[in-house]
Amino acid sequence: MAKSIPAGYDKRLMISAGRASQELGGKIAERLGVQLADAGLKTFADGEVYCRYEDSIRGADLFLIQSLCASEREGLTPNDALMELLLMVHAAKHASAHRIIAVTPWYGYSRQDKKSAPREPISARLVAELLETAGADRLVAMDLHAGQVQGFFSRPVDHMTAMPLLTQYISDRFGHEEELVMIAPDAGRVKLVRSFARRVGAPYALMEKERPAQGVAEIGTVIGDVKGKVAVIVDDIIGTGGTLAAAAQTVLDEGARSVQAVATHGLFAGRAFETLEASPLSGVLVTDTVPLADAAPELITQLTCADVLTDTVRRIFSDDSVSEGFDGENQLF
Repeated sequence: MAKSIPAGYDKRLMISAGRASQELGGKIAERLGVQLADAGLKTFADGEVYCRYEDSIRGADLFLIQSLCASEREGLTPNDALMELLLMVHAAKHASAHRIIAVTPWYGYSRQDKKSAPREPISARLVAELLETAGADRLVAMDLHAGQVQGFFSRPVDHMTAMPLLTQYISDRFGHEEELVMIAPDAGRVKLVRSFARRVGAPYALMEKERPAQGVAEIGTVIGDVKGKVAVIVDDIIGTGGTLAAAAQTVLDEGARSVQAVATHGLFAGRAFETLEASPLSGVLVTDTVPLADAAPELITQLTCADVLTDTVRRIFSDDSVSEGFDGENQLF
């Protein structure tokens, strides 16, 4: 369990949350023993977003919890969430907050981290520049899609990982009874999956994958032994679920007994729920970096990352080492 703030500290800690992360923000505030500060967020009839803090934030270390994602319950798009966060940062800057720390458990636009075709933007860098221009002093993110996103900021970036949380669940659920194998869905995830497999105490295999177009993936073959084993496909993001469903079928075709999926960020966009329900997956494990829609099938299990983020907030506020909380393993790239 995350520790509370040391009693001797005379600095002022405040936590606020955007509408895309109200539940997660509330959990973090509760664990720290503080009230969630009301940012007065609302949407005008014409769609513009408004923000005004109800209480004084002058001189405070203000942590703003907001994933850059859609929220079905709040009627928000990822762009709405981004605009909310920018306004929260900007309002805090002009209200004389001492430090403004943007906590984006899911850093939206992170997959657009390079130019993969002519005349494309590097959207992840643009979001970084917007946050810094608005007045953010620091960023906290969890399981970024690519390491170079940290380099898009000129200010400190603290990178968290849900790997200890997810590996513990898999070990407790399967480790004592089943012969496991971790699956890297593509070459870019091999380092992540190798660390995941080491923590679980299982071997890993690699999938060959070609992507002929955006959002379309062709799964080739599995490099490694999966026959008769419980296979766990490990990734950072689940989007529409199409690639994951195809990967699961390929692994079963190679002789695996069953297939699970694990990811930090469950976006579940489009018809993802229907796609996953129709897939051969026996379970999908994600965290609450992105709020789970009410229509989510029982196939999906969600763990909270509130303890991880609470400990990070406490360490930043009290000027302790953040990486110590992960034994230095919070950099996965």
